[in-house]
Amino acid sequence: MKIVGEGLVHGSQRGSDRQSCAFPSVCVTQGGRWLCSFRAAPTKSGMRGQRALVTWSDDHGQSWCEPIDPFTPPEIEGRPGLFRAAGLGVMDDETVVASIYWVDHSEPDLPFFNEETEGLLDSRVFLSASHDAGMTWSRPKLVDTSPFQMPTPITGPPLRLGSGEWAIQFELNKHYYDEEPWRHASVLMYSRDSGRTWPRYSLVSQDPSNRVFYWDQRPSVLPDGRILDVFWTFDRETASYLAIHASESLDNGVTWSSSWDTGVPGQPAPVFALADGSLAMPYVDRTSAPRISVRRSVDGGRSWPAAEELVLYDAGLASQTWTKSTMQDAWAEMAQFSLGLPATAQRIGGGALIVYYAGTTTDETSIRWALVE
Repeated sequence: MKIVGEGLVHGSQRGSDRQSCAFPSVCVTQGGRWLCSFRAAPTKSGMRGQRALVTWSDDHGQSWCEPIDPFTPPEIEGRPGLFRAAGLGVMDDETVVASIYWVDHSEPDLPFFNEETEGLLDSRVFLSASHDAGMTWSRPKLVDTSPFQMPTPITGPPLRLGSGEWAIQFELNKHYYDEEPWRHASVLMYSRDSGRTWPRYSLVSQDPSNRVFYWDQRPSVLPDGRILDVFWTFDRETASYLAIHASESLDNGVTWSSSWDTGVPGQPAPVFALADGSLAMPYVDRTSAPRISVRRSVDGGRSWPAAEELVLYDAGLASQTWTKSTMQDAWAEMAQFSLGLPATAQRIGGGALIVYYAGTTTDETSIRWALVE
């Protein structure tokens, strides 16, 4: 593996509503345009002023257009909302679809996460489509995620499966003031009619004991049609992170394997294929100073030797983790991260375009890109 290009998508603008740029997504259109979405806000943790912006490059990352703000968040049952992020997926030769993360903003001073109950502000999934490589977008449409009536924050972009079906991805939280235990799960929902209906779903991961949370699922559709999903894995009993776990489906998401331990510490990005058929997985390693690295697997994702590691970004920051004893500690720790959430776009012929957010302080972060082959 090697880095064959890298640069800046959009820089932090101090003192503005784009000071905190985070939560990126990326895709490459059939015409070769690089499309990137990201969440812009005055601060990382604050709810006020956040928007999902879109920018693009037609010269392989050398320049990027001024970001546009194409998604207007509608009210739901009379409640105003904000769009927190958008995941971008190329669904056919002409269509790019954004899976958009709506968050209730009817009480603007409420924090996103309720530390007393572990509940989350109401979160829904919307879809919007572009037929001109991201320049214009359809009015966002609410997805019916029944039977899931709790907050359903997205975990990434829509996917096109080998069967031709579309899939959207989200995880299950619980209502803000609900005092019952939070039963987390990672979900994929499927559509056979280009997103009009979503009759099928699968629970990709859920621990029956409710001890291990498989957070931030990152599914990939690999060139052989297999879906490989990797997870940022948290043991709530010990309030500690386990190694990244993985699960796979060989039948377009109908059934899933038992999860396995990859042996890689940290928070993963979607896996992509290299030209030689091996796999690569970017991830955020926070075992000491935070950095973004990429590991390679030659056995289909079962093992990821450290000897195969490529460092993608290391700014020499101090450690951003501490000893935790509760779920609340974990959320407080996350709020301080100034580096993370890499996303990938598989390139034809092997390798990927990777985007991530990075900065030296929590509230001043930029979006960066890299090409890995």
